[in-house]
Amino acid sequence: MNTLYSIPVRRADQTETTLQQFQGQVLLLVNVASKCGLTPQYDALERIHEKLSPRGFSVLGFPANEFGAQEPGTDAEIQEFCRLSYGVKFPVFAKLAVKGPSQHPLYAYLTRECPVATKKGNPIWKFVSQMVHPGSFTGEAGEITWNFEKFLIARDGSIAARFAPQVTPEDPVLLAAIEEELAKS
Repeated sequence: MNTLYSIPVRRADQTETTLQQFQGQVLLLVNVASKCGLTPQYDALERIHEKLSPRGFSVLGFPANEFGAQEPGTDAEIQEFCRLSYGVKFPVFAKLAVKGPSQHPLYAYLTRECPVATKKGNPIWKFVSQMVHPGSFTGEAGEITWNFEKFLIARDGSIAARFAPQVTPEDPVLLAAIEEELAKS
């Protein structure tokens, strides 16, 4: 079994699981937050999940509170917010740490295996986030820079690509990468 699929994670109801149930699918893993300027990306994430899920694609959300305390709610509150505000039907797991000393093993694996994100727009993204929320980016290699960073997982469990937060779910570069992975058997 691929390492990605054996890492324990918690569902929002606090039951333990792994990503084994998603093996063989193309996945987009996203660290999400409900009080972030990028939160409207939930809409696009849900649209691509609905459109592409019949072809073996899933979006998986992982709430995190490391950036300006922009995910302060409980797991139940996060689920309700996602459902009522954005109609989210894709799986949103329990809140976890995506960086720092309490970093969850899933994000330790993802950032170690794919330390560099594809960026779009202004190349000083990490410095802007540092100015807006000092201490949010420490400069560690591979570190998650902000909410809504995305990891594209191939059907075999390998990391096909990593996208910076400002690369939206409907960006042609991201959609082309998803389509490329879906085309592989």
